[in-house]
Amino acid sequence: MLHKTYYGLGTAINLSVNEPATEADLDAGNDLIKHYEDLLTVNRTESEVMSVNHAAGQHAVTVSDIVYQLIKRAVEVSQWRLGFNTAIGPLVKLWKIGFDGANLPADADIQERLNLINPDDIKLDDAQRSVFLTKPGMEINLGAIAKGYIADAIRTLWESRGVQTGIIDLGGNILLVGNSVHPNGLWRIGVQNPVQKRNVALGVLTTTAKSIVTSGIYERFLVINGHNYHHMFDSKTGYPIKNDLASVTIVSDDSIDGDIWTTEGFYQDIENGIPLIEKQPGLEAIFVTRDFKVAITSGLTDRFQLTDDTYHLI
Repeated sequence: MLHKTYYGLGTAINLSVNEPATEADLDAGNDLIKHYEDLLTVNRTESEVMSVNHAAGQHAVTVSDIVYQLIKRAVEVSQWRLGFNTAIGPLVKLWKIGFDGANLPADADIQERLNLINPDDIKLDDAQRSVFLTKPGMEINLGAIAKGYIADAIRTLWESRGVQTGIIDLGGNILLVGNSVHPNGLWRIGVQNPVQKRNVALGVLTTTAKSIVTSGIYERFLVINGHNYHHMFDSKTGYPIKNDLASVTIVSDDSIDGDIWTTEGFYQDIENGIPLIEKQPGLEAIFVTRDFKVAITSGLTDRFQLTDDTYHLI
């Protein structure tokens, strides 16, 4: 396979295609990433999403159809109140976990931000294609959904260019395109071991062309006085979600669904998360705990195999 590594979305981007696809297909995928990042990022002062954030409490902002539809989907999911919250921006910016200036904020500052993260305070106007954050200081953050959206867009682009086999790896989001080069056409994908360096697996998933998205506490975190604070926040408390999970992996057709449901699953923990994922058509999940336990949904029984005997299935 042809392979190139790029940098974007705050991580290493790895794109691969099988001939007769060419390097031009890889570069076209990366160009699309850069275009969407320019629209969606909140890690720069200027983007379409930041134009909405800058106008918080002042006026509505009309955005492009791409940005509007993604914000609309993110708001709808946030209003399920299962853990995903696109209005979480003020908390992310306060803690800065994974960025320069990461800190443990004062509790008073955290409590203040809780007044700014209600998704019901995001007002959408389909006719005007506008977004209004009704309180000053509010911020939309699409970090929990944008990678999946972009991965799906690259797949659509590649399919339009005739790419038959490829791997889109956006760091935590893997989207497989077409059949693998193996005789049976199936893919074998390693699931990251949370306590090992990147690309060391705890198990292997055998699958058709699917999206595999993993969210874990090991990618972005802050350690203060021996306490580990990860980057996934509880909208009720303003602090990182407290449970015994190390990671959640979602297997789905579309990467955007993987993004959404890794967040929901992580928030719900194994006890509620496994039954919740089982109810969602076309979704499967792998839950990994900090004490080396692994739980999988029923559809993965014959498709997932542990390769690290430190872990055991429950």
